[in-house]
Amino acid sequence: MRLLHTSDWHLGRSFHGVGTLQAQRIFIDHLEKSVREHEVDVVLIAGDVYDRALPGVDVVGLFDDALDRLTGAGAQVVVSSGNHDSATRLGFGGRILERGGVHLRTRLEDIARPVLFPLDDDGAELAVYGLPYLEPRLVAGALGAEAPTHTSVTRAALERVQSDLAHRRMAGTVRSLVMAHTFASGGITSASERDLSVGGVGAVPLDLFESFDYAALGHLHGQQQLAPNVRYSGSPLPYSFSEANQAKGAWLLDISADGLGEVSAINWPGHRELAVLTGELEDLLVDPRHDWAEHAYCHITLTDADRPAQAMERLRSRFPTTLVLNFEPAGDRQRAAQTYSQRIATATDDVEVCCGFFDHVRSRAANEGERTVITTALEAVRSAQVER
Repeated sequence: MRLLHTSDWHLGRSFHGVGTLQAQRIFIDHLEKSVREHEVDVVLIAGDVYDRALPGVDVVGLFDDALDRLTGAGAQVVVSSGNHDSATRLGFGGRILERGGVHLRTRLEDIARPVLFPLDDDGAELAVYGLPYLEPRLVAGALGAEAPTHTSVTRAALERVQSDLAHRRMAGTVRSLVMAHTFASGGITSASERDLSVGGVGAVPLDLFESFDYAALGHLHGQQQLAPNVRYSGSPLPYSFSEANQAKGAWLLDISADGLGEVSAINWPGHRELAVLTGELEDLLVDPRHDWAEHAYCHITLTDADRPAQAMERLRSRFPTTLVLNFEPAGDRQRAAQTYSQRIATATDDVEVCCGFFDHVRSRAANEGERTVITTALEAVRSAQVER
């Protein structure tokens, strides 16, 4: 049996204020093409189908279209809910959808109810268990967990799974796959993921998954292998500039009655490249090494000693889709590292306070002429107060 492990579609998400729905439609095109070309039997979606609990109508329509195209390509689909999803809304109509090959796992009651797929003619089966995102404070009691932590609730949920597996293995050969939306120890994070640490320590031990033939994890947006049988597929699109150098795609895996076979990466081209550029404004505007970034989404950090006027407008004359602009002036790094409050606290008189504000707003110290103007203005104010 051939499966495609995906997760973190985040349908409806924006990228620094730019809508991604068209890019997500292109991803669905690549996904359907991969399913057909590789003759995939089952597509796994390990949580965060949507980016928010109340997705827009057009976003729900895109997911509906995706399910229609995947099942039309001959694949069944197993979906578990993530921390961005509303488990109740995502799970609506689950019993009816199951008849059409779409299996939703969004409820605690279904943790130990696997989706079963035949592996051969001798009765061997693959049991796919889908764990919805487990918020410790909300599910610890229902699961009988020792404490309201991610580790405790995940362990309690997997104990239910192992109990069900033990009974099934008494009757024949059963291979196991678990889907979980969580932060496993050893995973590399990205800036676009929502922190899961509320309610206890965020990371769960990797050895919780070692007894399964395969663990299809979701939540982290970088495609990565934590163990031969434990992997994150990552998100199909980048959702932050911290993912600029990440390959985006899924894991293609084969499972037979003998266990896990080959696992290989499938990568899909991005809708638009991401460029993270640093330097002085004039250099960035003429450097031919950045020609490729003229059609990319850009995150630019300017290192000019003085903040250039109309910096964003000038940058967009060459890099029209610049989305993020930061300033990190070269020079006295120790002074730059101080907060505005810290610098003002050491000011010795009113002139220093005003010059400190000038520095804070303009990202450079006042020059001699500007300092003279500030001093003259303050003296005029003092003189006016004396006359009164």
